[in-house]
Amino acid sequence: MEISKVVALITGSASGLGRATALRLASKGAKVVICDLPASHGASVAAEIGKNALFCPTDVTSEADVLKAIQDAEVHFGAHVNVGINCAGIAIARKTVSKVGAHDLGSFTKTLMVNVGGSFNVIRLIAARLAESESGVDGERGVFINTASVAAYDGQIGQAAYAASKGAIVGMTLPIARDLAQYGMRVCTIAPGLFKTPMLASLPEQVQNELAKSVPFPSRLGDPDEYAQLAEQIITNRMLNGETIRLDGSLRMPPK
Repeated sequence: MEISKVVALITGSASGLGRATALRLASKGAKVVICDLPASHGASVAAEIGKNALFCPTDVTSEADVLKAIQDAEVHFGAHVNVGINCAGIAIARKTVSKVGAHDLGSFTKTLMVNVGGSFNVIRLIAARLAESESGVDGERGVFINTASVAAYDGQIGQAAYAASKGAIVGMTLPIARDLAQYGMRVCTIAPGLFKTPMLASLPEQVQNELAKSVPFPSRLGDPDEYAQLAEQIITNRMLNGETIRLDGSLRMPPK
């Protein structure tokens, strides 16, 4: 798919990986829908990008919110949303059993609902509208990119909920790609390692340096734009489909 023909709905795009992806795609001529919570900096990101961006306050677990974002984008840009990029997510750190007792079930299920349910919600709703649209080269209609994590494979102590959610995203990538193949839609997942997102940037510099040293090569934290570069490649390379790509400098996480 040509970037200039892309209308991309990007969740979690008020900061971090999502923001970097929105900035990169817009700089190449794509139109981007900034989807994040109402209290986020989404409006500021959209203003920074300019006319090719639209901010839509969105809770990814809400069918009504996601549908409104899709519909508002269609009206604003005069075209179907044909790329969905799921960067929204939450993380908690809690052991299965600790001094305070058993892991809270509510926080476990909330993590799954936001990370997995939210991603699936965005895909299913965009795909349903795209299925009726005209196809392009090779019969292509759309592209979806999910965000997993190396925790899907190397979950650390206290990451049961987070690792389960990211493992589920990896697990649903191929089935959804197979489901949507008949409609000319592709699905891939990126599994980042340690990236300098706001969450990591908030840690003390010494901790950041130690984390960076744990990456074999390059021994540093990833730049969010490197995630965005891969997202761009997935969009433009039609043979990338049904795959999860680790983006981690060959990092394998230790137990803690």
